[in-house]
Amino acid sequence: MKLIAGLGNPGNKYENTRHNVGFMAIDCYLQNAYRLNNTKLTNQIKFQSHFLKIDNIIFAKPQTYMNLSGEAIEKMINYYKIKDILIIHDDLDLNLGVIKVKFGGSNGGHNGLKSIDNHITNKYTRIRIGINHPRDINSSINVIDYVLQKFNYEELEILKKVFDISNSAIQSFIDDESMLDLQNKYNKRV
Repeated sequence: MKLIAGLGNPGNKYENTRHNVGFMAIDCYLQNAYRLNNTKLTNQIKFQSHFLKIDNIIFAKPQTYMNLSGEAIEKMINYYKIKDILIIHDDLDLNLGVIKVKFGGSNGGHNGLKSIDNHITNKYTRIRIGINHPRDINSSINVIDYVLQKFNYEELEILKKVFDISNSAIQSFIDDESMLDLQNKYNKRV
């Protein structure tokens, strides 16, 4: 059994925001691989997530808000005795258009990852999707406001290319490719 979870915040208010890039990646993969739209994920109250199980793969979008993502992840892992975990999330320290795969490591101050680490440790695979840092684009906006901003048209066009890569990386994770292979194939910039 594998868990593939995208991080984000629930509700229309947060759709297409930088912090919801994990939700967006899950939706894109399901559309690409199974021709399913995001309405096929059902609201599973016991897992505090929008949830879809296909064979031995669980796709999830925790609905706990970002800072409490670990609560939902832990419930699914404990219920299904899951060992293989992939978390997809935004990363301020990577430029928009950059994607990186890694296992474990620091949460880099990301509150969703902090929550997951506190609930299950950091022993999981991650797809980090760059969203830029406001300081790198000469913006005086604070980080909290920045991650809750919606992507503009040009940024969404870049993300389409990023999601092509993340779709392949998710499939490779499902196919049990090694971490070294995942990193060699998918750590790139579009």
